[in-house]
Amino acid sequence: MSNISANLKYLRKKKGLTQQQFADAIEIKRASVGAYEEDRAEPKYDLLKKIADFFDLTMDELVDQVIDDKWKPVAKSQASNLRVISITVDDQDRENIELVPVKASAGYMNGYGDPEYVRELPRFSLPMFNQGTYRAFEIKGDSMLPLPSGSIIIAEYLENWTEVKTGQTYVVVSKSDGIVYKRIGQKYKEDKGLKLVSDNKTYEPYWVDPSDVLEVWKAKASISMELPEPNPEPSLEAISSMMAQMQKTINAVADKK
Repeated sequence: MSNISANLKYLRKKKGLTQQQFADAIEIKRASVGAYEEDRAEPKYDLLKKIADFFDLTMDELVDQVIDDKWKPVAKSQASNLRVISITVDDQDRENIELVPVKASAGYMNGYGDPEYVRELPRFSLPMFNQGTYRAFEIKGDSMLPLPSGSIIIAEYLENWTEVKTGQTYVVVSKSDGIVYKRIGQKYKEDKGLKLVSDNKTYEPYWVDPSDVLEVWKAKASISMELPEPNPEPSLEAISSMMAQMQKTINAVADKK
């Protein structure tokens, strides 16, 4: 449950504004302000961002924090990895899942925080992902085999990426490496950042510096365009080899008795 209604009412009064004055300042109807403060409605993304900017807050602070006389804003250095992302919604105000295909990955590096850019991405929805913010990324290469190149990773936005968990998979967006799908190899270290590990062991693990990280998304599901092949029946040669190996093992055990 968000704290928008209580926070909005508190912040407006702290600035000494009436509902009408505040409505005029952000160019909406006074009745809308009343509905937001009474928790009968919530502002959509663009308006929420405008309200947060008006009070010099992040959207996360406006939505998630309890803002009152005891509240203190988080220092910028502590909040450096808490980023606001752009989203799109459907006609029922539910968040879409935007798809970032490989061909759009370069543009995403510059446009990931731009609402106009995000609106141009393909989008879809899935009923099992109706709570939270999700994005889909097409992966390229064989570093995460057996997941094939061209698979789609559906991932949930991780607000504080220092909370990544060892052994789990994430989509990491960084300045130096772009968009990569990797497994976390070690707990986050403040001086080194994130250790990324490929499931294909021919690829060496590597570290991503904290200042390099733009976004982190926790993998939730994958979609592959390649259907699994049936297991081939073993050849006569393979069966003979297996039998020979079994016989050697039996003989070795018998010799030890």
